[in-house]
Amino acid sequence: MAEDAQAPAPKPEAPKPDEPTTPIQELWATAKAHSHPEVWGVTLADPATHIPSQIVLQKYLNANDGDIVKARDQLTKTLDWRAKLLPLELIKKSFAKAKFDGLGYVTKYLAGSDEKAAGDEDPETREIFTWNIYGGVKSIDDTFGNLDEFIGWRVALMELAVQELSLSSATKPITADWDPYRIFQVHDYKSISFLRQSPSVKAASTETIRVFATAYPELLKEKFFVNVPAIMGFMYGVMKLFVAPKTIKKFHPMSNGGNLAREFAESKVPDLGDKLPAEYGGKGADLKAQGKGPAIE
Repeated sequence: MAEDAQAPAPKPEAPKPDEPTTPIQELWATAKAHSHPEVWGVTLADPATHIPSQIVLQKYLNANDGDIVKARDQLTKTLDWRAKLLPLELIKKSFAKAKFDGLGYVTKYLAGSDEKAAGDEDPETREIFTWNIYGGVKSIDDTFGNLDEFIGWRVALMELAVQELSLSSATKPITADWDPYRIFQVHDYKSISFLRQSPSVKAASTETIRVFATAYPELLKEKFFVNVPAIMGFMYGVMKLFVAPKTIKKFHPMSNGGNLAREFAESKVPDLGDKLPAEYGGKGADLKAQGKGPAIE
């Protein structure tokens, strides 16, 4: 009988036009709901049509192996932190010369004779470095004593490097497997024997690692610790608390900084090692001549 026939199963409702349908759209919904509109100099917009936003949001997914809950939490923490600290304003700030002069640089190396065109058109034909020269610290108390001031300077250095990635004008989206928008980091500990015992240095190191692990995911290409003393035991212990295991694999301690230039044979920037300063095994000018850093006065 007709009344005994089973009713057809209800069809699943199609998502409404304004509902997120992919993980990256879910992250965009999270970003839209936040009062702070910017990450790494990119004013976030719909990643379906805005490649710079796709790059930023995909990095949060990649950092969390596609786990949308973790990615959303990290993005929210980043937006909260950027709203409070205003990193783009720190780039405009001048820091005390006595505390930070000569301690940090950003360098950019490009392929081709027309450097601007070569670098801006293809993100794979440029390499960005940040250099932290901890051997240049003149006074532990002056440089590391004011934690907020040190973090502000360190963040300003990182933001200068991120600017060189030109994310806001990028035209090539990234995937889980392809992402050329990354930075080499070099930490030089030459002539240092005192950092391990200093509580202010431990506090600054711990906070820097925590902030960068949260607010700058998937921006590291490789990290080199050169001329390393015994401090590395402490540093690695702290890093393992905050940094993902897949990121730890990118860390390379080296006892002799003069060997650094040998590490870049696979770069798409030809003869990249030769472009580095001579003290790192290259043939280039010193960092003060070829690099830039946060303003000092």
